[in-house]
Amino acid sequence: MEKAKGIAIPRTVVGVVLLLPALAFLVVFLVVPSAILLGYSVFTQNQTGDISLPMTLSSYERLIFSPAYRRVTMTTLRVAFFTSLFTSLLAYPLAMVIAYGRPMASRITMILVVAPLVVSVIVRTYGWQLVLGNSNTGVLNWILGTLGAGQAPVKVLYTEWAIVIASVHVFLPLMVLPIAGSLGRINPSLNEAARMLGAPAWRAFLRITLPLSVPGLVAGLTIVFSLTAASYVTPQMVGGNRGLMLGVLLEQQINTAFDWPMAAAIASVMVAIALIANVGVAWLVERRAALRQRRSGAR
Repeated sequence: MEKAKGIAIPRTVVGVVLLLPALAFLVVFLVVPSAILLGYSVFTQNQTGDISLPMTLSSYERLIFSPAYRRVTMTTLRVAFFTSLFTSLLAYPLAMVIAYGRPMASRITMILVVAPLVVSVIVRTYGWQLVLGNSNTGVLNWILGTLGAGQAPVKVLYTEWAIVIASVHVFLPLMVLPIAGSLGRINPSLNEAARMLGAPAWRAFLRITLPLSVPGLVAGLTIVFSLTAASYVTPQMVGGNRGLMLGVLLEQQINTAFDWPMAAAIASVMVAIALIANVGVAWLVERRAALRQRRSGAR
């Protein structure tokens, strides 16, 4: 109980009052826009561009059953998956240097990881355009030509892999930082004990470091997957027609086709993908933890 001028105020009331500003912010800037977005996706747009009744699911049907739209959705999921996978593989060595390395090496690595965040995504993606250029003037093809690796230029730009490469560079810091935070909370004596008992470094990593750093890995995976699936600038600049993703398709529906219900349906699907990714990863982690507890209890 809190007291104010002799009046006892229940703690529950104090908590609710303190939460009201945050709740109001979420309702105004998240719940209401999401409801409007969902409403637009099931309304009908007439020839004059007005959106009104009757309600219909035709936009979602086109997204699900049209081969062209379904291909864009699958491309988005593939790019987000491979970006998350490669980002996590590259993030662990950097995070381990930050968490376990010498102070100077740790600081330098942290600076190198965080420094790209101060550069615009457009600038970084334009740099990858220059590196992955399909002609002999591209940096990659120029290097391969200089080394005599091949006569025909390698055509990486304007493909799904170009989006994955550029996205890994863009979102790598968002994977490294949570993993480094989790690694920093692991007791170093656990790894030392495993090594003293004869476990090689790779086995100690798989049996101790990796399981204990799962919270940071989960946070990084959900952030990178969600942001990659919703990205627009990188797919637009390096993806081309063969790397068309939902973010680019959304922009086309608004600025080119002027199909607002279809654009709202695409946006709703993008939000659903992000929510499913977050909930799905959290569910898998909880299920894994429950299985480990059952096995420990059985022993």
